[in-house]
Amino acid sequence: MKIGNIDFGSRPLFLAPMEDVTDIGFRKLCKRYGAAMVYTEFVSADAIIRSIPSTLSKMKVDDDERPVGIQIYGHDVDSMVEAAKIVETFHPDIIDLNFGCPVKKVAGKGAGAGLLKNIPLMLEITREVVKAVHTPVTAKTRLGWDKENLIITTLAEQLQDCGIQALTIHGRTRSQMYTGEADWTLIGEVKKNPRIHIPIIGNGDITTPEKAEEAFDKYGVDAVMIGRATFGRPWFFKECRDFMDAKTQKEGADSIPAAPLTIDDKIDILEEQLRINVERIDEYRGILHTRRHLAASPIFKNIPNFRQTRIAMLRANTVEEVVKILEDCRLKLKQL
Repeated sequence: MKIGNIDFGSRPLFLAPMEDVTDIGFRKLCKRYGAAMVYTEFVSADAIIRSIPSTLSKMKVDDDERPVGIQIYGHDVDSMVEAAKIVETFHPDIIDLNFGCPVKKVAGKGAGAGLLKNIPLMLEITREVVKAVHTPVTAKTRLGWDKENLIITTLAEQLQDCGIQALTIHGRTRSQMYTGEADWTLIGEVKKNPRIHIPIIGNGDITTPEKAEEAFDKYGVDAVMIGRATFGRPWFFKECRDFMDAKTQKEGADSIPAAPLTIDDKIDILEEQLRINVERIDEYRGILHTRRHLAASPIFKNIPNFRQTRIAMLRANTVEEVVKILEDCRLKLKQL
């Protein structure tokens, strides 16, 4: 599977762009453990143009996390074009247009998924951004605004005609937000459309390696994008990759599946994530960036009465406190 000149190989797994989640430390860990492409946190076109320091810092990328995409959102042509030109100076491998964010502060202002109510404007933004930059432009969107307006099969062709080089589809409508189940059938229909020649990337409810494999086998997508399942689990890409590679081996391949990560390995990864963020920013904000991952990590779910430990994680203010909690969890998990 290729986007522009970037070859991602067979069945690649992408890390979704997520606000306050996909900072550079987390991206690097996901890349290490099998993400074929990572994305920065999505950023506002208006904030880019105004040179807001916190926004510009989100767009800094390192060569060792490439290929990396920067996703932007906005609600008018001029600002999106100007922002895309600025983004290009940060040298991402992909510029992605966010037409899918459902949260009120974005969609309510006519950006993100809000553009699903103004398709002509969405298409004009796409055409003009594609013309304005040399970097491959891609887009991410949803099935439609609501269940009465499932427009993705037509919209995919329209966006392709505007010049995007790949399309990511989240299998929900805007009105669903993140509730209910993602509907992959329409994603599959888009992929099966003989007029579609760009890669189709599926997104939504990929919570197990089995679901990742099903997305490829049943719906035929070119890549799978994973979001919330990576919280506190940057190694999830490895688990998916190992699962799919093991099946390939059974079918006659020569590759030997990698050994699964141990509890010690996973605790070490979480502690490394903490150190990366503290060194990158400072102790207080580095902990803030990390502890939501720690509290959400599925490796702790079997610890009895974990609720109190989770609260302690969310209240910890020093690296020493956080590491002590993680080491206590390590001991408890080994005793299970």
